[in-house]
Amino acid sequence: MKLTSKRFIIMLLTVLTALFSLQFINYGSSPKITGPGKPGLQEQKGLKDYYKNYFPIGVAVNMAALNGQQAELINREFNSITPENDMKISVIHPLEGQYNWKNADAIVDFAVSHHIKIRGHNLLWHTQVPDWMFRDSTGALVSKEVLLRRLKDHITTVVKRYRGKIYAWDVVNEAIDDSPEKYLRNSLWYQICGEDFLAKAFEYAHEADPTAALYYNDYNSEDPSKREKIYRLLKNLKDAKVPIDGVGLQGHWKLNDPSPDLIRTALDRYSSLGLKIQITELDVTIREPRPRTNRPPDTAATMPVDSGYTERIARLQADRYQSIFQIFRDYKKVITSVTFWNLSDRYSWLDFRNGGLAGGAAASINTPRIVRKAYPLLFDENLQRKKAYWSVVNF
Repeated sequence: MKLTSKRFIIMLLTVLTALFSLQFINYGSSPKITGPGKPGLQEQKGLKDYYKNYFPIGVAVNMAALNGQQAELINREFNSITPENDMKISVIHPLEGQYNWKNADAIVDFAVSHHIKIRGHNLLWHTQVPDWMFRDSTGALVSKEVLLRRLKDHITTVVKRYRGKIYAWDVVNEAIDDSPEKYLRNSLWYQICGEDFLAKAFEYAHEADPTAALYYNDYNSEDPSKREKIYRLLKNLKDAKVPIDGVGLQGHWKLNDPSPDLIRTALDRYSSLGLKIQITELDVTIREPRPRTNRPPDTAATMPVDSGYTERIARLQADRYQSIFQIFRDYKKVITSVTFWNLSDRYSWLDFRNGGLAGGAAASINTPRIVRKAYPLLFDENLQRKKAYWSVVNF
């Protein structure tokens, strides 16, 4: 029987209404991912997919990120993770002969179960080290021999536990001094061992896992003065046949610093040594220092008014990330990984350092912890993709 025109129109409208309604059905707890021209789209393609022909895209994680929507976001977007704090000496080895594996094991198990690569961070640092490492029962500094023995025990135990699961380690973290007049940081490692602790750390790590890639990691590695000191350290290690595979550029950057030219120069300089390069702790704070003439020397830069994450700031940050990743893509032959330091603007370590203006990871423990949001990442506080995200993947 033929349908009348009126009945046909009614049936067509019914079908269209049903199809339209399907857009609003909640299929689970996964956050809806929106993009330009694609409102409400449950898109499964992530950063790791956009950059599959370039390098792995990683993220620093803590225990809170291993559950719920944050875990789902990690699985969709990233194919490498770095424990933010849970493998540092003070956490994983708080007392001599006593190891705390709980959190580190959980992060490794999460990554392995989801087929995600793991970067270990870190085996030796001047901070977040318990006193027992450097002192005897009377509180006096131990000898060089004792300290190196303790260091070897620590590195060997940790690296062997995760052998075959962690593909790369930040072996030595931030050993270069920030002062242009000084070379190595005057840490207790240096005071007790001289320069020998550097080579020994890499040797111990290589003995524990000959297949792991071993990195020296530092911040402000694009600054010309510090860049040349890092280059000197790397060249000395290479010339001495120390088993070092690469250098990690942390990448705690600002909207206007360092310049693209400084980034490119640093990449050229380090890669000339035949070393791999990884961007290990990337974030771009929106905070810009006030002119130095307006504040007393040696004080943290501040902004007079916190205007928040405005549309103007969003555009500037997107442009900055676009420029940064264009450089990374240009250097895909030497850059073997890019890792963001934290997952989203919901939490960033920079929030507790005046939005990133109170010093980097090596700032003194006495640095005032001023809470000011840095908004430095590609995902907002609701785990949604920001303009900066699309500037990174639209190429």
